[in-house]
Amino acid sequence: MALHEAIDTYHELLGDDIAGESQRQLDAQLRRKGLFFGDRPLCTVLRPRFLTPEQYRFLQARIALLLGSFDRVYRAAIADAGFRAQFRLFDWEEELVQQDHGFRDASPVSRLDAFFVSEKGGLKFTEYNAETPAGAAYGDLLSEVFLGLPVMREFLRRFQARPLPARHMVLHALTTAYREWSGRSEAPRIGILDWSEVPTYSEFLVTVDYFRSQGIECIIADPREVEYRDGKLMAGDFHITLVYKRVLISELVEREGLTHPIVRAVRDGAVCMVNPFRCKILHKKASLAVLSDERNAHLFSQREHETIAMHIPWTRVVEERKTQYRDETIDLLDWTLRNREHLVLKPNDEYGGTGIVLGWEVDDAQWEQALHRAGEEAYIVQERITIPREAFPSMVDGEMQLHDRILDTAPFCFHGTFMEGCMTRLSTEALVNVTAGGGSSVPTFIIEKR
Repeated sequence: MALHEAIDTYHELLGDDIAGESQRQLDAQLRRKGLFFGDRPLCTVLRPRFLTPEQYRFLQARIALLLGSFDRVYRAAIADAGFRAQFRLFDWEEELVQQDHGFRDASPVSRLDAFFVSEKGGLKFTEYNAETPAGAAYGDLLSEVFLGLPVMREFLRRFQARPLPARHMVLHALTTAYREWSGRSEAPRIGILDWSEVPTYSEFLVTVDYFRSQGIECIIADPREVEYRDGKLMAGDFHITLVYKRVLISELVEREGLTHPIVRAVRDGAVCMVNPFRCKILHKKASLAVLSDERNAHLFSQREHETIAMHIPWTRVVEERKTQYRDETIDLLDWTLRNREHLVLKPNDEYGGTGIVLGWEVDDAQWEQALHRAGEEAYIVQERITIPREAFPSMVDGEMQLHDRILDTAPFCFHGTFMEGCMTRLSTEALVNVTAGGGSSVPTFIIEKR
């Protein structure tokens, strides 16, 4: 079955009456379930993202291979400080990653961000969020909302649509890490920790309700509200035994310092934290440079090397050196300066699109200035890739309209070994990021013709 057949069918079903009815129901459900990013609706279109079973299996197979490669460079980094220098950790991060976190995986919950040009077989992974991946609970609830829309009532007569839930896997990853850390089978007492003003706070509310429905004690707390006393991490009178860390380590340390109660409790072994300090190694955007750099090719099997070459864009840490680009030896800085229209500059440890410079959207002077800054700070340079677009319907002034939108593919990964579930984000801008204010999230369904 061609994917476009399902998409065309869905769009044809969106006549004026059913489109308006579906939009009203979508708006009401978003409000009822609190599906907002700050004060913006999480979803602004009327169609989910569709994948075929073959596409989903392809994603799973390739991601399993890449996760094995990430694990290989992570373990090399833990064993060898010289190798670890390729990731450009800060001094305080070097200090924190010395500690064994007490369970196998440095990133029990993670997310890869990719662009999937399915018609051409193109799949490129541009970032690895190995620290605080958001969106699993949002996606589960958006799937429920869309399955109940009037347009889906008609679509499901002709097609099967299987949602891709992920929040149960988040819970399993947390509890597995806790059991390994504690050596006991008892359930953890979870504290979801992040600043109270973050726009993703509504997802914490959804998550805490789900955890409690599964019999897990759980609260949401601001890091500024917790205390470390008598060998326990406390939020008021709630004893936290497992930190589900949604606050970024860099923000926590930069704002509160290495003596913050969370940092002290984790370092003393008084609380389990997921993801732990060592997740910072792979979370650095330089991790993609480490995978694709010819200096590290000896670490990988032939199959892994082929997978990296096929799915990781050419990426290097910005520095004065010679390196390989395809079959050519280049002077990295000079070559980067001359090839801006094909390149992206990204800070090594930022999120939400902060600091990213798209070479084809700036002039030569701006690119030179950005490259100079990148040479003084920790940045990567990455090759431009093909960006996929799909038509998505939305209501504009009471009428259903179709507009092409850029879409990314953001699969959730667990235990550092496999993929389960997938977030999709849409944008009309080249930088696809909801945090940056330029996008919309939609649920992802696997579809098959009845």
